[in-house]
Amino acid sequence: MSKKRTYLDSYVQYGFDFIVVDGVEKPQCLLCSKVLGNGSLKPSILKQHLEATHPAHASDDRATFEAKRARFRAAGTLPKLGFVSEKKPMLAASYHVAMRIVKSKKPHDIAKKLIKPCALDMVEHVCGNKEKQKIQAIPLSNGTIHRRIIEMSQDICQQVIEQIKSSPAKISLQLDESCEVANFSHLLVFVRYICEKELKNEFIFCGPLEQTTKAIDIMQKIQDFFEKNDLTWDIVGSICTDGAPAMMGVRSGFTALVKQKAPHVITTHCVLHRHALAAKTLPEN
Repeated sequence: MSKKRTYLDSYVQYGFDFIVVDGVEKPQCLLCSKVLGNGSLKPSILKQHLEATHPAHASDDRATFEAKRARFRAAGTLPKLGFVSEKKPMLAASYHVAMRIVKSKKPHDIAKKLIKPCALDMVEHVCGNKEKQKIQAIPLSNGTIHRRIIEMSQDICQQVIEQIKSSPAKISLQLDESCEVANFSHLLVFVRYICEKELKNEFIFCGPLEQTTKAIDIMQKIQDFFEKNDLTWDIVGSICTDGAPAMMGVRSGFTALVKQKAPHVITTHCVLHRHALAAKTLPEN
């Protein structure tokens, strides 16, 4: 097993702070926000990154970097309003690339293997080598893109939660259990609510059903999500599910469990399955 290195305060003189990922400290550049591996917590490697990637700051003293670290920690890694930051253009560019990757449903490492090399080639030929160095500083590693997507997902979920809490009317939930390509079951939950006098429909969360897909498992997933986000069953007005026994069972189905906690909730059967059955018998024209 490789040795786990620890961040030392003296490393700030090379322009690095640190973050903790799965209990392991990793150096993060204060200038481009790039996160290196734990094995890079060495003065020689950190200095090499500073001189190769940020030559203009190689002569900055420790006091300058300590001031940058204080501002960096105060600002955090994720801007509160959107993902564009004028003060951190490299960070903003990284988030925009991550957003395009997730929208196109491409592997995370496509940024490092294809997007960044193409961008470097284009900028070098069109703008020159000096501008190419700026593009080189944009953090686009596989792990970085993965973290960006998680952060954006959490931020969007939090926005939806805040809108749900401020909804003037009770919300409606729609649930379905579905299998993905590896044949693992997941619970999909959508929400309908009113925001600024408009009716909005949003995907709220997806949770894996690790062992069984019984009503009690579905109920536990919803309950855990509610408790985590400080939500109560009082804000729920109706629930729509498919007709599976685990969902619509009179005694032990999910809707029956919901009625025990919130008798006021109206439960309905989704009509999309009936639409699909009816569509099969319609003529092609």
